This record gives sequence, C-alpha cells and structure tokens, in this order.
Amino acid sequence: QVQLVESGGGLVQPGGSLGLSCAASASISSRYAMGWYRQAPGKQRELVATITTTGSAAYADSVKGRFTISRDNAKNTVYLQMNILKPEDTAVYYCNAALTTSWGVVDYWGQGTQVTVSS
Repeated sequence: QVQLVESGGGLVQPGGSLGLSCAASASISSRYAMGWYRQAPGKQRELVATITTTGSAAYADSVKGRFTISRDNAKNTVYLQMNILKPEDTAVYYCNAALTTSWGVVDYWGQGTQVTVSS
C-alpha cells in the first residue's frame, strides 16, 4: 500500500504558472503508473495527465501544451507543472497511483490540493 501527499496548490492569476508535487510513502519506480486528476465544484473527477512506469505521458486535451507531468523515481515523487493557467483549471487536484495486479488495478489517492485561478 502507498500513501500519497500532494502539495503546491494555491491561488494564481490567469496566465500564471503553478507546480504541484505528489510524494509517495513507498517506492513507485517499477510498479505504479502515476496520474493527476481534478474535480471542480459540481463536476465529476476527470483525468488531467498520466505517466507510466517508463515515463510515457498522456494528457487531457484541455491541458495539452500547457501542463507537464513528470516523475522522479529516486524521490518517489510525481510532479505536475501547470502553465498558462485558465479560470477553468480551478479545481481540487488529486494524485493517483495505479498498481496493476493479477486481479485488476488498485488505485491509491492523495487527499487533494486546491488550485484556484482567478484575478
């Protein structure tokens, strides 16, 4: 089992940048695909970006070209760099660790960090 702790959220003006971090309590290097999700008020949680154990990244269309996901396996940490932020990026951002087992995928979640984009 792995515990995840997000940090780096806050208030930023439109067009600004913000970086999120997700620290894992256990080694994530070879077993966990990692991802960032977000949930805005009144909306369902949605995928923002994912990164595989080998470093392949994928993004939601809404953030392509603006957000970058990365991972540092030595530090058991995943990052989300967010640039050119828009008011519609406002949400609680959650870190996810997905472990593929013989019986399916087991998901672990952080507690979330608030990102607010507003002038």
